[in-house]
Amino acid sequence: MTPPPATTSQPDTQFALLEAFPTPADHPFVIEHVAEEFTSLCPVTGHPDFGSVTVRFVPRAPGAKGTCVELKSLKVYLQAFRNQGIYYEAVTNRIRDDLARLMNPTWLLVKTDWRGRGGIRSTIRATHGDVPSNWLS
Repeated sequence: MTPPPATTSQPDTQFALLEAFPTPADHPFVIEHVAEEFTSLCPVTGHPDFGSVTVRFVPRAPGAKGTCVELKSLKVYLQAFRNQGIYYEAVTNRIRDDLARLMNPTWLLVKTDWRGRGGIRSTIRATHGDVPSNWLS
């Protein structure tokens, strides 16, 4: 079966959608953002894939040029995957790579939970830095 053509976004063009602001505190803290309505396309069938994306990280301190991702830009960035044919594993790693590049956090976990299709659900985790084991779930 040949999937319908999917649009693709150039990685740097999509990365440019992300914005950051300086970390607002000197002491370490954990930030968690959850996008519950993430969609992309299966690159094999062209069918939509539905999932949630959890971004969990500890930003660096302001003195270490720490930044946090701005939420509206994160939303727009994630929506840019809507018409892209991309595997679960690839999109999870791409989000991790782009956010690590943007923020250079102390550690970062990107977790994607994909709704079942054909009786199979998938969870993908991609990390940056030394993520404490109690934050890996």
